[in-house]
Amino acid sequence: MKKDANGSKRRIFFVLSLLVITWFALLGRLIWIQVIGVHQFSKHQVNLVAEAVSQRKQGVTLHTGRGDIQDREGRSLTGSEVSGLAIFPLARGRLDEQKVTELASILRMREENLYNWISEVKSPTFARNSQGKIISLSEEQSLAIDQLALPGVISLPVTERYQADAVATQLIGYISQNPDLVQREYAEELKKGEITRNTLIGASGLERSFERLLQGVGPTTVSYFVDGKGNPLNGLKARLVEQENQFYPLSLRTTIDKSLQQKVERWMKEEGMNLGSVVVLDAKSREVLAMASLPEFHPSRIDMERGNWVNRAIKQTVPGSVFKTVVAAAVLEEEVVDPDETFVCDGHYGKYGFSCWLEEGHGEVTFAEAFAHSCNITFARAALRLQPGDLEKYAEKLGLTGQVGWQQAPFFKMDSFRQFDGEDRGQIFSSYTSRNDEGVLIQTAIGQRDVQMTPLQAANMVATILDGGKKEEVRVVKEIRYKTGSLFHSFDSHEIEGESIDRYTAYQLRQMMESVVDEGTGKSLQDATWNLAGKTGTAQTNNGKNNQWFVGYGPAEAPQYVIVVVAEQEPNSGRNKVMPIVKKVMNDLAMP
Repeated sequence: MKKDANGSKRRIFFVLSLLVITWFALLGRLIWIQVIGVHQFSKHQVNLVAEAVSQRKQGVTLHTGRGDIQDREGRSLTGSEVSGLAIFPLARGRLDEQKVTELASILRMREENLYNWISEVKSPTFARNSQGKIISLSEEQSLAIDQLALPGVISLPVTERYQADAVATQLIGYISQNPDLVQREYAEELKKGEITRNTLIGASGLERSFERLLQGVGPTTVSYFVDGKGNPLNGLKARLVEQENQFYPLSLRTTIDKSLQQKVERWMKEEGMNLGSVVVLDAKSREVLAMASLPEFHPSRIDMERGNWVNRAIKQTVPGSVFKTVVAAAVLEEEVVDPDETFVCDGHYGKYGFSCWLEEGHGEVTFAEAFAHSCNITFARAALRLQPGDLEKYAEKLGLTGQVGWQQAPFFKMDSFRQFDGEDRGQIFSSYTSRNDEGVLIQTAIGQRDVQMTPLQAANMVATILDGGKKEEVRVVKEIRYKTGSLFHSFDSHEIEGESIDRYTAYQLRQMMESVVDEGTGKSLQDATWNLAGKTGTAQTNNGKNNQWFVGYGPAEAPQYVIVVVAEQEPNSGRNKVMPIVKKVMNDLAMP
């Protein structure tokens, strides 16, 4: 009995000890959560105070706090400040019908529509028109609205970063919440408390590539506190949180011409293009004046299946006969073909099922004429005279194998930096394709098989030819400025390392590109304001459709601008959509 009693006491002591240890462990954990680790909780460094406060308040963002992205003249591409009508849920159930009538009169809206809209508001928002834009109030309207003193209805200055009629949306990109990305790529800023895991960060485009430079000192918000059911605590007034800093956020001054960009995007739609891109460069500075992409994209309507947020101007696609420019450079500089040498095209190569696009053939043509008329048979035979590796060598000389956007490593606090987020490299042969196979080579010579290039690469190739073979990186942002307007950083021109074509080869290519418009496949551009030059291309894609291309420049005598237009996945029997766009853009640029 005594032994049993002692055993029971030991068990009770053990259980009590375990309970005490557990209690102290829980107490310690609570102290850690509530006091010690409150600002950096868990491996994710969660700020519990900030998260708790955020759950008890609702508000509207008047400004994201991020730096502005502007065009080359300083015109904003990411919204401008307007006075908007803010509606808070506390307006529900407390509506004064007389004041709603007066508000409807001020806004020139139907009273019934306004009343219903305010009654149904569940979260803070701004009044918008039928196009989705925030209704901009005049100074008189703002004053009259505030004098009404209608609870939950107030005029506030607001800058909407992505407006309904925004341009260059794929180039600019978008911001979103991505806690995992914040944890992975911005751990240092997170640890310092400069951002939280729910901070909006750049997800694509310039917003992503310039994320660390566009980050501001915090958003400007108006908020109010709510109870557990989401009802406003009427005893607490709305709170304005505004970050004041003389120098930040920084702003980006791009090379884009907003007016030209708007026109390009409109003309692409007018011509019925559904998938494709347009790139316009300053021929001398390699600055992007316009860069448009389809399908349409707005940050509020992200279609992951269609990939509408992707900037197709920097994504590789099949170039077709545009690649004949590379073949021409190779055979001329290697002196295996003379521009006046004669070839015979009867429409068929004789094997591999390879044929010319002109079924009856071009007959007897010189190599220069074959370039103008885009003769497949001539270029297949010319390419076979090259040594293995020559096509890749000359593609590299023309900047078609690597990324051509401005880049630097390191750049400020970043190990590496590129202006164009997600820019593809080009490709001539896949890793498993033989460079010596005749069938492969003749398909490669006309820009088919494995050949891939981006529209931006094609534009830079033309600029390289115009500059006598000199390779340079393309810029879309030319400088970064402080909030005061003073210069923070300027992006100087960067040469692309490696060999280049010689000046005489570049001269010969220009002569042949002029002949494309004078007598060849680009004759539809002969009535343009300027004399134009370039190269057309029609590439067959894997699904039996075509990519329509034009790469060129103008005026031919003294080039100022380079243009590339690509309409992807067009039906074989469809009309050409790129040439009318080329003509409209170049005619617009030709206007004094």
